[in-house]
Amino acid sequence: MPELQAGADSPHLDDSQREQAAEHSTPHPLVIHEIVREEGETAMGRTFSALMWSALAAGMSMGFSFLAQAIVESALPATTWRHLISSIGYSMGFVFVILGRQQLFTESTLTAVLPVLVRRDLKTIGRTLRLWSIVLFFNLMGTTIFAAMLQFRGVFSPEIGTALANVAHAPFSGDFGVTVVRGVFAGWLIALMVWLLPSARAARLSTILLVTYTVGVSGLAHVIAGSAEAAYAVMIGVANIGDYFVVFLFPTLIGNVIGGVAMVAIVNHAAIAPEIAGAQRQK
Repeated sequence: MPELQAGADSPHLDDSQREQAAEHSTPHPLVIHEIVREEGETAMGRTFSALMWSALAAGMSMGFSFLAQAIVESALPATTWRHLISSIGYSMGFVFVILGRQQLFTESTLTAVLPVLVRRDLKTIGRTLRLWSIVLFFNLMGTTIFAAMLQFRGVFSPEIGTALANVAHAPFSGDFGVTVVRGVFAGWLIALMVWLLPSARAARLSTILLVTYTVGVSGLAHVIAGSAEAAYAVMIGVANIGDYFVVFLFPTLIGNVIGGVAMVAIVNHAAIAPEIAGAQRQK
């Protein structure tokens, strides 16, 4: 259903009242598309150094999803419903990263793909691949640093240490195909969240919490949040480097990219492509 501009054709409103109505209306999908595309263009135009530090900060911030989930879990009894509560902690890293405007790889499966779909040239594809490679590498570096910091003894209670070890098993709980599908759903939800945020306005925080809680409570595979858990598992000896790459990283990355690109970027772009083409013809 096409979006209507609130108050635009209301004869009983004066000009100032029409402006107030417009401010409270939902943005048109074309406007949302442009906001998200501009975010991608801006990110692709940043220097290597800017992307590196932002992505590293994002990876380290995402480690708090792992830690917060373990802290909540350590305070709960071992019941079948414990994950329903502890998954609230999973959202913490996403809140820090997104509200802090740090560079997260799974967001770019939407933001950096829309410019490709609009421009359709090799230069834009190259810029997208550059962004992805820099952000992914330093996101993973950040989560590894965070996992290493958790190795200091005495910082957290033994109960939290036990919970960290329990949560760290999650990235290795499925075979390759299962993890890919879990990654598809996670990539889909995170990219969908990015699409929703421009119209969320004052509800940005609740939108982030709702979507990322769904990812966590469903046990879906997110390549950055899960990498903190997987790196920690390797460091404490319950998994090896081969498990990190083959069982967790590769299938999760494949799934996240498919979910973000195919389920959100391409579908939402296709829905308004005729309007974009019409606007270009009018110029």
